[in-house]
Amino acid sequence: MDLRSELLKSIWYAFTALDVEKSGKVSKSQLKVLSHNLYTVLCIPHDPAALEEHFRDDDDGPVSSQGYMPYLNKYILDKVVEGTFVKENVDELCWTLTAKKNYRPEGKCVLPGKDAFRLWCLFIFLSEDRYPLVIIPDEVEYLLKKLCMAMSVELNCVELEDFISQDSVQQNGFIVWAFLEMMNSGRLTRGIAKETISMAIEEVYREIVGDVLKEGYLWKKGQLRRNWIERWFTLRPSTLIYFTSEDRKDRKGNIQLDGNCCVEVLPDRDGKRCMFCLKTLTKTYELSASDTKQRQEWTTAIQTAIRLHVEGKTSLHKDLKLKRREQREQREKRREAKEQELQRLRALQEERERKMAELELLKEAQRQAQALLEQDEVRRRQQHEQLQQALEIQLKEAEESARASMQAEMALKEAEAERQRKRIKELEALQQRLEEALQQEIKARQDEEAFRYAQARLLAEEEEKMKALMSLREEQEEYIQRAQREKQELKQEMESKSRALGEAQMQLEEVRANRHRVDQDVVAAQRKLRQASTNVKHWNVQMNRLMHPIGPGEKRPSGSGSFSSFRIPSQKDPGLCLRQKSDEQDEESKENMESRGGCESDRRLSTNGDMEIP
Repeated sequence: MDLRSELLKSIWYAFTALDVEKSGKVSKSQLKVLSHNLYTVLCIPHDPAALEEHFRDDDDGPVSSQGYMPYLNKYILDKVVEGTFVKENVDELCWTLTAKKNYRPEGKCVLPGKDAFRLWCLFIFLSEDRYPLVIIPDEVEYLLKKLCMAMSVELNCVELEDFISQDSVQQNGFIVWAFLEMMNSGRLTRGIAKETISMAIEEVYREIVGDVLKEGYLWKKGQLRRNWIERWFTLRPSTLIYFTSEDRKDRKGNIQLDGNCCVEVLPDRDGKRCMFCLKTLTKTYELSASDTKQRQEWTTAIQTAIRLHVEGKTSLHKDLKLKRREQREQREKRREAKEQELQRLRALQEERERKMAELELLKEAQRQAQALLEQDEVRRRQQHEQLQQALEIQLKEAEESARASMQAEMALKEAEAERQRKRIKELEALQQRLEEALQQEIKARQDEEAFRYAQARLLAEEEEKMKALMSLREEQEEYIQRAQREKQELKQEMESKSRALGEAQMQLEEVRANRHRVDQDVVAAQRKLRQASTNVKHWNVQMNRLMHPIGPGEKRPSGSGSFSSFRIPSQKDPGLCLRQKSDEQDEESKENMESRGGCESDRRLSTNGDMEIP
């Protein structure tokens, strides 16, 4: 049973619940609300104009189920993607609509609403693929046995047979409301607490509808710290999930199961008993059960999950349901063939009995005729003694002819019986060939199903590759954006460095201008110093003159004589040494200023030398 069939069963209950007058039609406003809710729970983009466009020629009056089905298939079910929505939400929506109209428990109710909803989901899962939906008594008995097994009690088959024989049960099976009424009556669960019933219903619901093969507590050895921790494990056909506790809120890990996985039993060690390990391609998980029985159940369940994954099956109970249905169909075919064979044998027996009756009638008629002849002979013996010989001859001839005709007819009947036996053998051979053809057809269907699952797996792998490609494309776009941001930052840094270079050039120009002004001041100071030196020389000459006064009777020397009398100061003359030292200091200060200006400009240029000048 595929996903579309499962959804259609739930939606059928919702549609019939909206059909208040039981006319097979529902108003468009109600269908709009139903469609909007289906869009929401199935996680499909809403298309409010689709319903109006689909029914634009039928604006007045309600819409039948045949008219709603094309819209449902085209605009809703064709857009459904498995894994993008929660199937339980769809079931809750349809249950809410149909329970308001049809589920009205009378008297003391055994089942709360949540348990009734789960039983309704189990009914849909096990129901036949024909409408109105019914569940045959064999499936009801299978479900009740699962519930009783979960409650550790035995099924009361007498109560079940009594309920099946009631008039409320249809000839083809149970309807869901009769099934819920039977469960609410408490006759099958007499003496069992409501909490136990609720726990059993939840366990069977998770097993059949939720595809949970087994769940419970196991001790798990850590991969890093290598210590033992108790976890709640849930096993499904393709995964083994473990949680912190049984409320399944804190998920700790997920082990994917495939054909490369295997289960092995380990000897007791590290103070742990009933150990086994689950090996995958990358890791080995060591586990410990509470007892040997639990270890055997867990290993068997994990091997079953691996087998289902290898065979491409997603649900154990779907496969079991199909097998039970095939077995019922085969039993029904064998029963019909046997009935037909019995009818043919019965017809042959009736034909044979009819022939034997006719033979008995003929013999009786012969006996009566013989008696009449004897009576006539006795009666006429006295009158027709001459004709006795002739009559006896005629009687013998008649008897021989009758015997011959009877023998011929018996031979014909035996030939007919032989032909019938040959016909029976031919029919048996034909039945054997039909069974072989049926087995071949079943095998062909299984091969086709395997190919279909392989194709689905290839499509899933292609989708995963597409997702990986999209992630690589997103990483490339992110890298390009990061490179653009870095380029922008480098551009800003270059602009800031160019601004700093401009400021450094301005400072260099200012230093050059200051240096030029200082040079001018030095030149002026040198000029003044030279003038002062000239004045000092002049005053020295005057002082030398004054130091040699003219005596009486001496003549004033002429101009040429003054130069001859001028004395060149020696190196030890303090005035001359002072002037030379001042000149040397002036020259050194000038050189130092020039060197400082050059070093300052060189330092400024070396600081900004790595900047690019636009």
